[in-house]
Amino acid sequence: MSKRRDQYLAAIGIPEWRLRTAEPEAPALVGEGRVAASSPVAVETKVTTVTPSPAGGDNAAVWEELAAAVRVCTRCGLHAGRTQTVFGVGRRDAEVMVIGEAPGADEDRQGEPFVGRAGQLLNAMLRAIGLPRSEVYIANILKCRPPNNRDPQPDESATCTPYLTRQIGLVRPRVLLAVGRIAAQWLLQTDAPIGRLRGRVFDYGEPATPLVVTYHPAYLLRSPSAKATAWADLCMVRELLSKAS
Repeated sequence: MSKRRDQYLAAIGIPEWRLRTAEPEAPALVGEGRVAASSPVAVETKVTTVTPSPAGGDNAAVWEELAAAVRVCTRCGLHAGRTQTVFGVGRRDAEVMVIGEAPGADEDRQGEPFVGRAGQLLNAMLRAIGLPRSEVYIANILKCRPPNNRDPQPDESATCTPYLTRQIGLVRPRVLLAVGRIAAQWLLQTDAPIGRLRGRVFDYGEPATPLVVTYHPAYLLRSPSAKATAWADLCMVRELLSKAS
């Protein structure tokens, strides 16, 4: 076991690593070992493409317009119970974009995704592959907190999806990392369990952006033994970045 790998694993709280048995059989692959992902359907808007922004363009005004639209959004009932919207944070030309499901109580108070204990673990996971939080872009499917942190409802996710799709198009990441079952299932438009989704690379949207699925940090806090499996997902992200460079 290399010293560098030991350091990575220690960073996310894995004192010892052993190769695990294979996951249950995943959906059939297409193309070069990649799975084609369906795009979510939004209310009144079918999201079939992720339109990239022109390279080298000044997108500051576009970002501000999008953020302003999210701040005043009342398209679903979640706006009535929010403290503030949680738009997204990070580098706007990041190579990796992390996508979670929805804000929690801490995120609703602070207006930033993935804070608190789960956010700290996510930061450690990213640092383990050489990506400080400031170097990625992080967003959720929902921009408002569901009551009592319940799972997002399909109509809520559909309503918010155009915002996320535009963010992906602006960032133009080399790799998407779907964090948690709900985010993965929505982005891939499947009800397959996360154990069948992780360990694969999906093609997301018309640009066929590589998408990797991993466990949510909150789940890893409850199930530390799964951190070794999540490490394999992180290695996949790092490998994709090295191939894309």
